[in-house]
Amino acid sequence: MKKFIFLAFALVASYMAFAQYDPQALTTLDAMSKKYKAYTSFEANITSTMTNETEGIKEEYKGKITVKGDKYRLVMSEQEIINNGTTQWTYIPSAKEVTVDNYDPNTSDINPSKIYDLYKKGFKYLHNGERTEGGVVIEEIDLVPEKKDAQFFKIKMIINKKDHSIQSWTMKEKNGTDYKYTISKFTPNITVADTFFAFDSKKYPGVEVIDLR
Repeated sequence: MKKFIFLAFALVASYMAFAQYDPQALTTLDAMSKKYKAYTSFEANITSTMTNETEGIKEEYKGKITVKGDKYRLVMSEQEIINNGTTQWTYIPSAKEVTVDNYDPNTSDINPSKIYDLYKKGFKYLHNGERTEGGVVIEEIDLVPEKKDAQFFKIKMIINKKDHSIQSWTMKEKNGTDYKYTISKFTPNITVADTFFAFDSKKYPGVEVIDLR
């Protein structure tokens, strides 16, 4: 009986270790990362959906994200986030104000310009299988933070099996709130100047600048 219990425990422990760093998930993630790192820049339409079924919340916003190296500019209807790799501007049109702060990639949980490299540090990963959505075969992969106090307890990534493109990712909070980002109309290797990734207050007369640096 003791031998059986020991073997059962060993099998469970072995499965848990495999699930934490699933080699099948790693193969898919590496292929996806390689695809996006080959681009000098890219632009995509993005739909952001926040849901919390318990509280009956569902909000959806559409926008556009432009990425070049470590820089990105995310433009949504309610706000605009501009990041040049060292400084981040958050512009709220309705409030006519922009907040400026230093950006530290080591303390930021999620950077949309590096979503394709997110799994490489601080995450366990598990392949949840394949299915067909809209005629496209996709792979579902869960990223679980190694830190227990991380902002999100899980990030679910949906990746096109054929071309390794990211279809969507969903960040899940412990309070039941999900933040889903769906990608469409993806355009790689666009021409964009570095100045595009900085907030020019001269172009926004009357906007209050709140500098937290």
